[in-house]
Amino acid sequence: MLFEGFERKLVDTGEVSINCVVGGSGPAVLLLHGYPQCLAEWAKVAPILARDFTVVCADLRGYGDSSKPKAVPDSSNYSFRAMAADQVHLMKRLGFERFHVVGHDRGARTAHRLALDWTDEVLSLAVLDIVPTYDMYDNVTKKLAQTYWQWYFLPAKAPLPERLIGADPDFFYESCLASVGGIGLEDFEPEMLDEYRRCWRGADAIHAWCSDYRAGASIDLEHDKADLGRKLDCPVLAMWGADGIMQTLFDIEEHWRARANDLRCAAVPGGHWFPEQSGEETAVALADHFRR
Repeated sequence: MLFEGFERKLVDTGEVSINCVVGGSGPAVLLLHGYPQCLAEWAKVAPILARDFTVVCADLRGYGDSSKPKAVPDSSNYSFRAMAADQVHLMKRLGFERFHVVGHDRGARTAHRLALDWTDEVLSLAVLDIVPTYDMYDNVTKKLAQTYWQWYFLPAKAPLPERLIGADPDFFYESCLASVGGIGLEDFEPEMLDEYRRCWRGADAIHAWCSDYRAGASIDLEHDKADLGRKLDCPVLAMWGADGIMQTLFDIEEHWRARANDLRCAAVPGGHWFPEQSGEETAVALADHFRR
């Protein structure tokens, strides 16, 4: 059973309700999942961290069992700024004024924005297998576009991507998992994969996830451009899959060195989905980072 011993909560954060699981004791850690996933991504990592930390795994707005509001015309209610605010309000309602934040994929982009907008609340930041969103759009190559093609498809005007994905959600999202992950579907834990499928089959989820990428290609870039001159002061850990595609496309350390005053880096065995592939190694590296 996923997250045995954790307590599941649905927390009203004001604008939306955020689904989460909470377990362990000690300093607070917030774990944010990627696309096309939900909080089940952390099922191998969270129990290890919960030995020494209070661990909160949360579904982003629009994902998992969190609220999925219809996007406003400019998709700003699916911006990383909006999703980051959700998570801060969640942690405060759970009683945590300051916390470590960890994100993978879209969750890492949310975590980066959270650390920029809520500096007093963040003890440390860990970003897993990404470079900043602005850099992804500012350094497009043929290989990048071929690998991360969904960055250009999902922002297309509604309802084009929603209709096409909705015709066969399992085929589409499973293709996304296989295309950048470096592993096949047989390498995912069946229970975790079942959770992903349950969460991505609804029309409201499909719309929300397209809206996330529409915001990423528009208003998020405006927010990021305004912060290009800022460096994070909190301790930052940049992690990536040692066998993944991202580290072949970018010098990940160089990109984060330009954004953080206090940076450490670590490569973990596996591809893009290394929290699922190498849960123990991921948890150990994160715990070492928190203890700094």
